[in-house]
Amino acid sequence: MAIRNIRIIGDEVLKKTCKEVKEITPRISQLIDDMLDTMYEANGVGLAASQVGILKRIVVIDTEGGCPYVLINPRILETSGEQTGQEACLSVPGKTGVVTRPNYVKVRAYDEEMQPFELEGTELLARAICHEVEHLDGCLYVERVEGELMDVEDLEEE
Repeated sequence: MAIRNIRIIGDEVLKKTCKEVKEITPRISQLIDDMLDTMYEANGVGLAASQVGILKRIVVIDTEGGCPYVLINPRILETSGEQTGQEACLSVPGKTGVVTRPNYVKVRAYDEEMQPFELEGTELLARAICHEVEHLDGCLYVERVEGELMDVEDLEEE
């Protein structure tokens, strides 16, 4: 397992659409392990493969600490409700902004054995699923920010 470099806003790879995973290879398994290590090292709750420079449709999410989800080829099936709140991104360090997202999300994906499953999430998990799936299509949350991006330090002072 290894910590990978997180690509930062301005890197062209973050604007690209990721390709579907056809099979689990040793390299894909290593990527998933590295993504989890990288996410935890950076104190994040989610990470998309494109954020470490790999254009594969893989995201890892852990909103509860120690209970990660691996979503391969995720597709959002259903959303409902609405939540508005602060959002940040490991690829946009030191910044935060207000984003409105669904409060409920249902996603279909494959696990590390390429077995299909569905995951339902509300609140932070719903926000993280939407945020990470958008990365796979080359979209950063800054495109959805209502108002201006703020420095994280300014938010902490309030």
